[in-house]
Amino acid sequence: MTHTVAAIQMVSSPSVADNIATARRLVTEAAAGGAQLVLLPEYWAIMGHSDSDKVAVAEPLGQGPLQDFMSGLARELGIWLIGGTLPLASHDAAKVINTTLVYNPQGEQVSRYDKIHLFGFSKGGESYDESRTIVPGTAPGVFEAPFGKVGMSVCYDLRFPELYRAMGPLALIVVPAAFTYTTGQAHWEILLRARAIENQCYVLAAAQGGQHPNGRRTWGHSMLIDPWGAVKAVLAEGEGVVQGQIDAVYMDSVRSSLPALKHRTM
Repeated sequence: MTHTVAAIQMVSSPSVADNIATARRLVTEAAAGGAQLVLLPEYWAIMGHSDSDKVAVAEPLGQGPLQDFMSGLARELGIWLIGGTLPLASHDAAKVINTTLVYNPQGEQVSRYDKIHLFGFSKGGESYDESRTIVPGTAPGVFEAPFGKVGMSVCYDLRFPELYRAMGPLALIVVPAAFTYTTGQAHWEILLRARAIENQCYVLAAAQGGQHPNGRRTWGHSMLIDPWGAVKAVLAEGEGVVQGQIDAVYMDSVRSSLPALKHRTM
């Protein structure tokens, strides 16, 4: 039995209203194409002119226009919606929690993951430090989808394979992201394929992909990768939908022919 999944690629702006409209249009397009589970990218709701702009739109868990939108859309379309990341209010008024919330087809929030690894990068004139505006999470996040266990991660988490090992056997890893053009060009695809190969599961990555109004350029290349490490669908740049199948029989055949997960000694 197969299940159709989709990743949404966006080029988010400082306008929350515009980003909500874009997300609605693209998620609806994915659902119309048969997707039963849809993944939004990291920072889908806002990529501000300043890193601190997201603090102004942070919501307490369980209430707010961003959460209401995601819950309502999942219910309206009858899909599993993984909300990329949105800024949740933290104990520090100057910082947010970069959080993935999962909604079932009834619009109920059924799982949560707070991004653990905070991106830091400095090379030439390019510099990022998420710890200035984000409080890190402390625990892995998983949930049960109709086709099996889904492991949640966000962007920079992709560089830390031990996070995925801590989740146990998975059917799907999701990676909402906003990889920079510089790091994405060098490492994005190879890291995604490595996580699929070593965990012998599907990987669905939803990225920001293009030139943003704030001047930042993100790498894009949202994709679906199968348990053998093959890229099944990809969108290089610009907004759009990446769609494909989760095939449990194929995943089992990969694990049967090469039982690497059973051969682990530590």
